[in-house]
Amino acid sequence: MEKLTKVFQQMFDFGTTANLLSYDFVQQALLASALLGLLAGLIGPLIVARQMSFAVHGTSELSLTGASAALLVGVGVGFGAIAGSVVAAVLFGWLGSRARERDSVIAVVLSFGLGLSVLFLWLAPERAGSKFSLLTGQVAGVGYDGLALLVTCTAAVLAVLAVVYRPLLFASADPEVAIARGVPVRALSVVFAVLLGITAAFGVQIVGALLVLALLITPAAAAAQVTSSPMRATVLSVIFAEVAAVGGLLLSLAPGVPVSTFVTTISFSIYLVCRVVGHRNRQLAHAR
Repeated sequence: MEKLTKVFQQMFDFGTTANLLSYDFVQQALLASALLGLLAGLIGPLIVARQMSFAVHGTSELSLTGASAALLVGVGVGFGAIAGSVVAAVLFGWLGSRARERDSVIAVVLSFGLGLSVLFLWLAPERAGSKFSLLTGQVAGVGYDGLALLVTCTAAVLAVLAVVYRPLLFASADPEVAIARGVPVRALSVVFAVLLGITAAFGVQIVGALLVLALLITPAAAAAQVTSSPMRATVLSVIFAEVAAVGGLLLSLAPGVPVSTFVTTISFSIYLVCRVVGHRNRQLAHAR
């Protein structure tokens, strides 16, 4: 209890936080968090619309498989995480093309991927700190190479979204009508799965495989509570994700607590507030 009280007091030690912000690695972590918040905020509403929350969990866990394999062979963890996520996206799209089989396919592939992760992590016993960071995140360890990869992939994801966002949103909201209108729903699903995989891979590095849902799902779910407009929901989702990612990092600096703790807490708090606001708005609308 005493340790928890000390952490709470240090959260608001703005002098220490300001001092830490002068370091290059902290500035890199701040930029990485902001970029992840942007990606998560843009992708999140599409995930909610397509009812793919479980797929996000599966993708993040297979991103862990790729990252742990990279850790074992001594290559960049970021590249391994992206590779694992893309493989997951392809498998989910190929094996789970029928909606009624999707959840079971994700569960089957997920369990196999986690088994491989356990094996890869067991084979690399000397890297205990790196193993823990794969589960809970280590944004402070992004580094120049990781940040450069994140910037490049963010630019690529934004470019693809700029081209496919409208038909992708249409296909997500009403796939049957989209098919009737000639929208390439299946191709868009594959493209979206790859974009989701890339975003989840970076989420693993920032907040860890266990807690990536806090950025990819919770801000979008919160936005959906207060608006039914896809555009407003996307804007709110980006704002909520940025507040959670950047705010979580800033609060974690002085006490030295893993950033994922604060990211998840902020995300959940935003969701609760939006749920209350949304419930009140629905009551008012019903009364009218």
